[in-house]
Amino acid sequence: MPQTNPFHSLVPRKLTDSELARSIRLNIEAELDAINLYAAHLDATDNEEAKAILRHVMDEEREHAALFWQLIARLDPEQAQHDREASQKYRLITTGASHDEVEAVGEGGGGVPAEVELPKHLTVGSLRK
Repeated sequence: MPQTNPFHSLVPRKLTDSELARSIRLNIEAELDAINLYAAHLDATDNEEAKAILRHVMDEEREHAALFWQLIARLDPEQAQHDREASQKYRLITTGASHDEVEAVGEGGGGVPAEVELPKHLTVGSLRK
């Protein structure tokens, strides 16, 4: 039986972090594609044994994608900066902030603009007052 040459993808030099990040992004693409494929298989069957295996394997692919994303954040400082700003922007977008307020995140201080009031949620600490 023919086997894949394990050395077919070797390059004559080591990859830079930037090149490796690009390669890892392709790995994430493959993991997401696999997740979607397994989800389609789940939707296409009533076989509970098969569904259990598919769910397990799909969850593994989700973990792989998450691990790869963490690795990219370490390999690509610009991506890491976007990741840090994304949760602030998400919160602003979903609370009705203006486009300018959202885009101000990360520019000159990187904080949430003072005039934007974020929703207040009850926490254990706030209930003690």
